[in-house]
Amino acid sequence: MKAFRLDELEAERAANEGAYLQFLRERNMSVGLYALDAGQTDPQQPHRQDEVYFVVSGRAAITVGTETTQVGRGSVVYVPAGVPHRFHHISEDLRVMVVFSPPEG
Repeated sequence: MKAFRLDELEAERAANEGAYLQFLRERNMSVGLYALDAGQTDPQQPHRQDEVYFVVSGRAAITVGTETTQVGRGSVVYVPAGVPHRFHHISEDLRVMVVFSPPEG
């Protein structure tokens, strides 16, 4: 078993001064914590993997392809591989758990 605490992951991500911290990588998936502060621009490009976003905290909009929806704590969004997507109108600091399948990178 591998177990993680969100507060520890957030501290590690912040200490490494990056928006993304991959904290689990297995044969068929990887998981990371993605952080964007209020008003920040999301620089993401489409990924080669399917993704699932789980919003841990914050508020924003996300556009996937041509569809846009509002997200907040508890929201779950699926993004197919290769589809352009980004968070925008980030009104509260956003913390998102990201699951990639197959593993990212």
